[in-house]
Amino acid sequence: MDGSRQGDGSAAGGQKSPLPTPAHGAMSADGGWSAAARRNDGVVGASIAVLGGFRLWVGEEPVNVPGNSERVLAFVALRCRAAVPRAMVAGALWPDAPEHCAHANLRSALARLRSAGRQALEVSRTEVGLARQTSVDLHRLRPLAHRLIDPDMHLDGLDLDVVEDFSADLLPGWYDDWALLEAEDWRQLRIHALEALAAHFVCSGRHAEAVAAACAAVRADPLREISQSWLIRAHLAEGSPSEALRDFEHYARRLHDELGLQPTSRLCRLVAAPHGLRQRHRRWSYDRPEAF
Repeated sequence: MDGSRQGDGSAAGGQKSPLPTPAHGAMSADGGWSAAARRNDGVVGASIAVLGGFRLWVGEEPVNVPGNSERVLAFVALRCRAAVPRAMVAGALWPDAPEHCAHANLRSALARLRSAGRQALEVSRTEVGLARQTSVDLHRLRPLAHRLIDPDMHLDGLDLDVVEDFSADLLPGWYDDWALLEAEDWRQLRIHALEALAAHFVCSGRHAEAVAAACAAVRADPLREISQSWLIRAHLAEGSPSEALRDFEHYARRLHDELGLQPTSRLCRLVAAPHGLRQRHRRWSYDRPEAF
């Protein structure tokens, strides 16, 4: 789709100068906002959350957003700070609609944003982007996740708040293709970050935090053995072999039931090594016995 083929081309829609907004800002016919309809001068910025579900705040006040307008905000928020061509937004959000209908839907979604919601975006005749003062939770946590998985980074000063930050899925319950791709990318990144946190907490003797981080990683992917191994290590490090054994048995049964697989010998040795578990786990069986 050609981003230039839309609307009647109001000149005001292309203005980007930050000016105060009157009580009732004007929107051009193509869905862009006139300079008088935008206020960036001394106004508290908007905050968009895409982790754990979509939310929008302006300052400390939550803002209700209509469904299609919410999708536009979320799509643009996931593009980092770059403005997105309107043709790309329309095509991604309404892929099965004819081009002119998709652009009309986008104009309608932008028009239905109330004045508070409009503060989150910069809209022109050709592009839609985040306003300069708009923050997005994903933009803050993604760089932190990359630092956590960097083996050369020192992880001192971290606490359970970081674990909570990485425990949320991206836009849960959204099934648009673009949302699912972004959600999977974030899931993979946060799992690695949580495993790095669990490893750091285990090595630092912070066992409760280690268990919390490992549990969050396991919830994100219950069949991932690395996450399970850090949960088991955390329990063993705090002197709870029974907890380690319980989690191992739960994982092993689920792995067998869902995939028909057995735990690796490395994980079996990890859980069998502590005193008191070796004899009990001399054999592990489902339909047939298997040597440990």
